[in-house]
Amino acid sequence: MTKAMTFDSINVGDAMPTFTSDPVTRTHIVRYAGASGDFNPLHHDETFVKLFGMPRIISHGMLIMGITGRAVTDWIDDKHLRKFGVRFSGMTEPMDLDDPNSRARATIVVTGKVVEKFEEAGEKRIRCEIQAADALGAVKITGSFVAALP
Repeated sequence: MTKAMTFDSINVGDAMPTFTSDPVTRTHIVRYAGASGDFNPLHHDETFVKLFGMPRIISHGMLIMGITGRAVTDWIDDKHLRKFGVRFSGMTEPMDLDDPNSRARATIVVTGKVVEKFEEAGEKRIRCEIQAADALGAVKITGSFVAALP
């Protein structure tokens, strides 16, 4: 749920609330593939990924970016966003019930902090650096967003 906040109520160094996703599952990946039209075999074909020495399929990077975006808009109303950009840093495997560590590897934890306050285009804005990692700490995405606040 988004919270009403103002430019004056935010300070450089403030952390955004930590967001923890449910574990990414094969069902999430299938649904995302259908919605996006991205049917790259890396995301659904176990035989294909094994040819490249990978243990299992991987999530779409843009699905993880979407989870990261949800974390941002749970804190800052999306009408205030001006920029949102990321760099992909690691792959995310779906949860595998046969692997006891897979739940942690498939859970995405998004953190961030305010690194700048400034005025631009007549708006009072903040810039936040963000990171999405799995629950074991392996970084999946780094990035930032800019929001204009009242």
